[in-house]
Amino acid sequence: MAKRSKGQKPKDTMSMMKQLQELQQQVELAQAQLADETVTATVGGGAVKIEMTGDQRCTAIEIAPELLEDADVEMLQDLLLSAFNAAMDQSRDLAAERLGPLAGGLPI
Repeated sequence: MAKRSKGQKPKDTMSMMKQLQELQQQVELAQAQLADETVTATVGGGAVKIEMTGDQRCTAIEIAPELLEDADVEMLQDLLLSAFNAAMDQSRDLAAERLGPLAGGLPI
């Protein structure tokens, strides 16, 4: 008769492996969906807008033409940086919202 380690049962291990495989599929699906979802950050009263996907890819930058008339490079740089960081934060929040519940399904 083969000896088993304390607390380890073959059925439990197989069940855990199946749960992990299902969880991996759910995570992959959620990641693919995040790539299709977008967030938009707007700063400077609409002077700069940045669109980003849920997987943190910048897909669009819009700069109001009147902002360029003044040619204040430092202000434009600050607005772009602010909008980009806001879009990144929104994108991370979206990813956490979509992927967070899946972490609760880990069989640990």
